[in-house]
Amino acid sequence: MPTRPRSAPRALHRNNVTVTGVADGPVVVFSHGFGCDQAVWRHVAPAFEGDHRVVCFDHVGAGGSDLDAFSPRRYGRLEGYASDVVEVLEALDARDALFVGHSVSAMIGVLAAAAAPDRIGRLVLVGPSPRYVDDEGYVGGFARDEVDELLAALQMNYLGWSSTMAPVIMGRPDRPELGDELTASFCRTDPAIAEHFARVTFLSDNREDLARVTAPTLVLQCADDALAPAHVGAYVAERMPGARLVRMAARGHCPHLSAPDETVAAIRAFVAAGA
Repeated sequence: MPTRPRSAPRALHRNNVTVTGVADGPVVVFSHGFGCDQAVWRHVAPAFEGDHRVVCFDHVGAGGSDLDAFSPRRYGRLEGYASDVVEVLEALDARDALFVGHSVSAMIGVLAAAAAPDRIGRLVLVGPSPRYVDDEGYVGGFARDEVDELLAALQMNYLGWSSTMAPVIMGRPDRPELGDELTASFCRTDPAIAEHFARVTFLSDNREDLARVTAPTLVLQCADDALAPAHVGAYVAERMPGARLVRMAARGHCPHLSAPDETVAAIRAFVAAGA
């Protein structure tokens, strides 16, 4: 059963932190992407409970997080979410943790590792993108007007946007139940906070932060990823001194839901290589 330490520090309550697995084992932290909560790791996290201390949590605004903790100023940049990660690790007295971040949480993990290298020793970045908007000499996958249209549609009708975009993001039309699950996850997220988080996510630029992290890093790149194209994953791996790229057979943006066995195997191989 997931547990939370007695007299838990505020960070553990704020981010609805749950801890499972081996109490004195090496720490692995699973961090969800936009529109999701920690439940998306339910097919992956248990595979590490036999030999790790497994930490899952919700970003503020998602799942069982404390909505009253939301501050537009604190969370106006991804650094605010990274600070939450560091505070959670400090509250758990976790050091040299393996951080597994999906989508926007990949860059949140990069920022957290740069800020607290003693707390995060290795990273797994699932479908990362340091910048979604195209720039001179860089192709993120979206023109600025496309992102503006996406954010306007989200602001006007969040539930409608969710039902339209979730299947596209999932990228598995052959398994519509996965798109339905992601839609339901989006709909559990506070709409106002989700709109704010989306704006911060899609307009962020963390390209310069990649080189700040020298920790061993695994970049997991899926095929046919609508949000993080293959060349973006390669870009991330090339600019992180300790990174290597693994191209997965899984398609879409959420392999932890659509291909959990392959995701677990890739992370396990990375852990074993660094043992």
